[in-house]
Amino acid sequence: MPTYQRFEDLPVWQEAIVLAERAEDFITAGKDRITWSKRDQLDRASLSVSNNIAEGFERGTTNELLAFLYIARGSAGEVRSMLSFFARRPALADFRSEISNLKSLAESCSRQLGGWTASLQNSDITGPRHLNDKSRADYTKRQTRKTGAADFQHLLSQNLPPDHPLHPKNRPAT
Repeated sequence: MPTYQRFEDLPVWQEAIVLAERAEDFITAGKDRITWSKRDQLDRASLSVSNNIAEGFERGTTNELLAFLYIARGSAGEVRSMLSFFARRPALADFRSEISNLKSLAESCSRQLGGWTASLQNSDITGPRHLNDKSRADYTKRQTRKTGAADFQHLLSQNLPPDHPLHPKNRPAT
């Protein structure tokens, strides 16, 4: 899995920016058919997705990142809800294809954010703000220990007599 140094390099942020750009294009094209308050709400919600990804990425702890990713995902849901409303409006019938494409973009952002949050919740990394020389060394030791134990078990099982119950050929298939 790649490690990103800048939020601008994150595929989900890049897609969220496209969502904001295309939402703005839609708002501009439909401005005479959509009330100012609804245009403003869609504009702010669509830009909120990328902004919250960026802010969470820059915060420095996994917990803060998670909180902002959930907000970003909520904003993507808000965008989809507004677009669903617009799709039902007769005055916007000729924008249905554009609305559908925007909804697909927002759904894609939501899926990516959902996958990212799930992976972060299962991570034992607390974020760079908590890193110092000792915590980095401890993390490296834990990772080495995990790898070392697996390597040792593999090596041990390969050197067992063929009739030993722990020999790989005697284990049930999984």
